[in-house]
Amino acid sequence: MKSVNLTCLCALIALSTPGAVLAETDLSAGIWGTYQYLPDSEANTNSGGEFTGEALILYLDGKADDDANWLYSAEFRAGPGSFTDPDNNSTGDEFTLHKAWAGWRLGEQHTVKVGKSQVPFGWKTVNFWPGDILLAGYGDQMDVGLKLSGERERFNYDLAYYHADDWGSTSTDTVDDNGHWGSSTTFRKVKTFVGNGKWEFAEGHGLGVSLQTGKLQDLSGDPDRPVTGSHEAAVLYYEGTVGNFFSKASYITQSRELPTAYASGAQLPGEIENQRLALELGYNMGPWAFYLDASAAEPDTQGSSVDTVTAFAPGARYNYGPGWVYFEYLTQDGYVDRNGQVGEGDFDALYISLDFYL
Repeated sequence: MKSVNLTCLCALIALSTPGAVLAETDLSAGIWGTYQYLPDSEANTNSGGEFTGEALILYLDGKADDDANWLYSAEFRAGPGSFTDPDNNSTGDEFTLHKAWAGWRLGEQHTVKVGKSQVPFGWKTVNFWPGDILLAGYGDQMDVGLKLSGERERFNYDLAYYHADDWGSTSTDTVDDNGHWGSSTTFRKVKTFVGNGKWEFAEGHGLGVSLQTGKLQDLSGDPDRPVTGSHEAAVLYYEGTVGNFFSKASYITQSRELPTAYASGAQLPGEIENQRLALELGYNMGPWAFYLDASAAEPDTQGSSVDTVTAFAPGARYNYGPGWVYFEYLTQDGYVDRNGQVGEGDFDALYISLDFYL
């Protein structure tokens, strides 16, 4: 990503501020958009597909360049392709802060971040969409809270507390991995503790485990918004590279006890359980990367008649200089809904996405 260095500007600000520390700041911008072709949609095929998902993205990253230990990072998105949901976000529109955190280095090996940052749970796919598919709620998540990250020799670890999954009192907007943690009229994720550890047992190969547990707040009508639900999840995962080949695999188990009033009113099971398997295989070849994201979800909820569902997203990415072009095809016979429940349903789509950065 190319960026504009604002060190001189920050230096002028610092000189005018008593006791201020010189800072190094990078400001950059990007634009992306997508062509999508939906073979099962007559309206889409009659028009030969459509161009959609346009978005403007602004990035701001900085750190102290002296003896101070602070740093920060923010990403603002606007447009239909910003992967935010106006009905369930804090702005009520198609713009959002994907992330926004301030951090402090605690020595050489530890960092604390406060704000909206990435939840340290398992691994993230090459492209968050359509690659996330049945990771559904455990892929590229951004929640609001406090995170401590550290490393020691071949071991990396994170401990985090997320007070909510977004800004505001009713938003459920995790941005990239949306639509899997309730809604502004059902429930939201709150008071979540997360732990993650990864051990590099050989060069280029790592094994990890992540755990999370928290509460679910009822937004279905009671003005007191009682916190009567809970959620738990665990993942065992692997990440590895051999030459130009890369691979990732994970096994996720999760359960949710939905808020009492919401579950009763919607006639949903009190506890929802399922297991997920996810795999990513890829090969880098110069400016190209070829990859396959595959996942499966098996329901374990009492009374569910759904079989194991699967999803596959083969793709290729090309670095043309100022950005990337993605060619991806998604096919799936099931999904995970806002309650975390596995359902059946076929969906196919071709996506060709282009972005560039200044």
